[in-house]
Amino acid sequence: MIVMKNTELRKEFERRLYTDRQGNIMPFRLLMPQPYEKAGKYPLVLFLHGAGERGIDNSRQLGNGVLHFAEEENRARYPCFVVAPQCPVTSSWVGWGDIPTEPMRMALEIVEMLQKEYAVDERRIYVTGISMGGFGAWDALQRKPYLFAAAVPVCGGGDITKARFLADMPVWAFHGSDDPVVSVQNSRDMIEALRRAGGSPRYTEYPGVGHASWEYAYADPELFQWLFSQEKSVAAVSGK
Repeated sequence: MIVMKNTELRKEFERRLYTDRQGNIMPFRLLMPQPYEKAGKYPLVLFLHGAGERGIDNSRQLGNGVLHFAEEENRARYPCFVVAPQCPVTSSWVGWGDIPTEPMRMALEIVEMLQKEYAVDERRIYVTGISMGGFGAWDALQRKPYLFAAAVPVCGGGDITKARFLADMPVWAFHGSDDPVVSVQNSRDMIEALRRAGGSPRYTEYPGVGHASWEYAYADPELFQWLFSQEKSVAAVSGK
């Protein structure tokens, strides 16, 4: 039953390709608000997948977590755009340098493209991701804090030296205490760094849970309620 349900949910994400000015191509999937009205304004969620979902098939990135956004109840209550780009096997969302990796650059360009193409509410653009994408969510937030209204990094980690720039950013991070792939200390350190900088991030650590903490995080209805209630001020948007 779960497999059949997931198959149906996958169909709700349109297959798209993004081509940048240099001719590089990034596959991505797009969930549209339902219903969609051009005169409306809808939130946009950038979802960054984990390392195991890399490729060029424009399918594997829908394997973990993101399908919850397409569930009937969530879609009816929180109509939004969800964009899920796919990172190539040979690269990553995060490079730790001053310049973003090519996949991160292109993912952010896709968001900008969709803002021009559709009725996106620029005050409610969010980023979330799992594992490699959890690191990516922190990285995107640190590179473009003016773009996002909130972030949900799941079993990831970030650069604690830049936490001071995110003190006012709504963040809810998740991690399993027994994660054997990405140490839970990565999330603990980021949350502690934000708090030392004066921030008030939310953090949920699941006792005894391993790497797949996204199975618990995105299934929590409180997360969706919290995420879609976050909104940047007009001044913050105009000041970008």
